[in-house]
Amino acid sequence: MKDDQGKSRLVGINHVALEVGDINAALDFYGNLFAFEMRGRTETMAFLDMGDQFLALSEGREQKPDGHRHFGLVVDDRQPVRRALAKMDVEVLETSGLDFIDPWGNRIQVVVYRDIQFTKADSVLKGMGLEHLDKSRAAIDQLRDKGLSGNGTDSTT
Repeated sequence: MKDDQGKSRLVGINHVALEVGDINAALDFYGNLFAFEMRGRTETMAFLDMGDQFLALSEGREQKPDGHRHFGLVVDDRQPVRRALAKMDVEVLETSGLDFIDPWGNRIQVVVYRDIQFTKADSVLKGMGLEHLDKSRAAIDQLRDKGLSGNGTDSTT
């Protein structure tokens, strides 16, 4: 459905491409932080599967490190990421959440699925083996206020 001005509506994000210096090093780095399956791979790109979305790693970063510009990755549990960052001696930025800068200057914010106004369809969660994930009351309320409740957002623990 287009808006009343005939503009297309934003629906979601299919993928984000992060530029890295070396694909193999990036796969090692991100593989120490996250469990993922590869959707595909070329000599200069890798595609990390996130159910109905993916993260593309693209070899060739030239710009300076990111400051405020960042990308938020949604996880089932943030604590293993925090522990892995500490073990790898990666600096965690002083924020209210979990932000870090990867070796190529990409600022990453790690957020927990349960606490955000973002949801995946039950079938996608099941396909990812994450059907046990639920939403916090605050996240459910935010989704409901926007008329977006359902799809696994109606239960809390």
